[in-house]
Amino acid sequence: MEISAKGRLEVRITAADVGKRVSVRRLSEPGVTEEKFTDTVGVLTSWDNGVLMITRRDGQSVRIPESVLVAGKVVPAAPARRRGPAASYPELARITARAWRPVESERLGEWELRAAGGFTRRANSVLPLGDPGLGLDAALEAVRRWYGERGLPAYVQTATGAEGTQELLGAELERRGWVREVTAELWIGALAPVADRAEGAGVVLSREADEAWLSRYQRKGMTEVALRVLGSGPSVWFATVPGAPGEPPAAIGRCVVDGRWAGFAAVEVDPARRRQGLATEVMAALARRALDEGASAAWLQVEDDNEAARALYADLGFAPHHAYHHYRAPEESGDEHQDPAPGNTRAGRS
Repeated sequence: MEISAKGRLEVRITAADVGKRVSVRRLSEPGVTEEKFTDTVGVLTSWDNGVLMITRRDGQSVRIPESVLVAGKVVPAAPARRRGPAASYPELARITARAWRPVESERLGEWELRAAGGFTRRANSVLPLGDPGLGLDAALEAVRRWYGERGLPAYVQTATGAEGTQELLGAELERRGWVREVTAELWIGALAPVADRAEGAGVVLSREADEAWLSRYQRKGMTEVALRVLGSGPSVWFATVPGAPGEPPAAIGRCVVDGRWAGFAAVEVDPARRRQGLATEVMAALARRALDEGASAAWLQVEDDNEAARALYADLGFAPHHAYHHYRAPEESGDEHQDPAPGNTRAGRS
């Protein structure tokens, strides 16, 4: 906190600091905590009518009346990782988008509108990297119209928690009634340590997701559109650990190699075979293939409440880079499209 020359805490932020990362201390609410003060760090997204809104790294917005502020200051962007690969949010956003391509896309300025028949929110949402070339209200109306013409709900994907992420856009969407439905995290790490963790023995690699692989994949009713999305990306590999004769595979995984990056997804293990190291075997085999193709860094996406997966990935050297969120447009009277219900956010599957 900012401390004056006289040793007092001071509030050294104003409404002019909206859009900057700040650290504030406020008086705690009576009965909520035993501590006298509560500290909050995040992006100041608004300061109106005596109330500050701060978006934390995880995307949660905190409402703070200025009357309870004790201290506050502008702070640098989230510190860079001290180990593993360095990466900006825009770089990772483009890399992850290329690993999970829609079947149809259109530009709206620097925004990309993506559609794939409702198969996953990532392939059926706007990726807003830059200026849409219109005022926000007009841009969002164009987004709603584009998805409505395809019988799909309108989603916008935003990110929080890293330099260059979109806390301000998320706050504006919330003010317009858009609803955040899904939050997950993107983790990154060095690739070689993953390859070194296991032999990868018994893992079969293929360029296509065959019937056996799909029988373990947890999404049901796979369509031709879904298969096109699964097979999209610069260099795609599918890994399978065969199961018992006549049974689905014991484990599967997917990897997309794109320059220095390798993205892991759809790492799934037969519940009866968990805690046997199969997920590590799958990732190690895919990592070795990615190393052969020149990759050196790795990324993956994981639910914030998937504790087992998070523990595995942390053990493999991954750490969170940023959180990402999908906002759904509020329903309007007369909306007639049906929600195709894109699936739950699992590791790399939102």
